[in-house]
Amino acid sequence: MPTIAPVSDLRNYGSVLEKVSKGFPVYLTRNGHGVYSIRDMEDEENLEKAEAMIQLLCELNAGIRSAKEDGWISEDNMRSYIHNLRNLHQKKKKYI
Repeated sequence: MPTIAPVSDLRNYGSVLEKVSKGFPVYLTRNGHGVYSIRDMEDEENLEKAEAMIQLLCELNAGIRSAKEDGWISEDNMRSYIHNLRNLHQKKKKYI
């Protein structure tokens, strides 16, 4: 069950932080509406990883959809494209 506390409880922030543990964030409210959450750092890192994974899956799905609509490119064309990108980045590094 989530821990819900008013923002005013932060006057005694030590007691609020004691309620935070892995898997159990504290949700802070103002006028009865949620405004903040305090969570364990491991939970925060896991949330960031999950968001990154969702973004990657969305990009992969968009790529697959594009390939189905526009056609796939050959492996040789892809290798050439990556090789050209690598060369372009190496040239930019020389000028910096």
